[in-house]
Amino acid sequence: MKRLDYTCKVSGNSIDRSVYLTFDDGPNPFCTPDILDVLAERRVPATFFVIGAYAADQPELIRRMVAEGHEVGNHTMTHPDLTTCGPEEIEHQITEASKAIKAASPQAEPKHMRAPYGLWNEDVLSISARAGLKAAHWSVDPRDWSRPGVNVIVDAVLDSVQPGAIVLLHDGCPPGELVRHKLSGLRDQTLMALSRVITGLHDRGFVIRLLSQDN
Repeated sequence: MKRLDYTCKVSGNSIDRSVYLTFDDGPNPFCTPDILDVLAERRVPATFFVIGAYAADQPELIRRMVAEGHEVGNHTMTHPDLTTCGPEEIEHQITEASKAIKAASPQAEPKHMRAPYGLWNEDVLSISARAGLKAAHWSVDPRDWSRPGVNVIVDAVLDSVQPGAIVLLHDGCPPGELVRHKLSGLRDQTLMALSRVITGLHDRGFVIRLLSQDN
């Protein structure tokens, strides 16, 4: 099991001032709508790496993402650590998630795959590529999932962002962790931080874009 910090990272366009907001582990009926509301109010796009099982349960949220100009990426069907899975299970997790996304919204065309926990190996990379998906890691991780505080999330993003940065945020949590969390208020810190992050990025001259526009 290993983290491939460079070989699987989508680095973005470092020449201009583009940055990319990404959200993992949704769609969640208690969290995702509020995230989408903020993005709509601020008129910025994002890439949502969704869990296939959740996409199947919440197809209206997938359709809303697409309708509002966001893009939907593949985050596997049930969010396992793929580095502990055999090739057949890896392929199943990836292909079934893409099928669930497209079933929820035929207009959703996943172009990127993000491995759960950011853990990759050669099988995960090669099977993703065969499925027509580019591997997408991240370069800025404020660990919002751990609820460190709104100020900590904002500062962690703005202090480390550079041109081409891919920011990791969360609008849900994996199925195996739901029992440890209340759904209501699960990502309230992320939600409160988001508008401030957007303002800070704009103030620094960054342009927020979709991953597929440059990668």
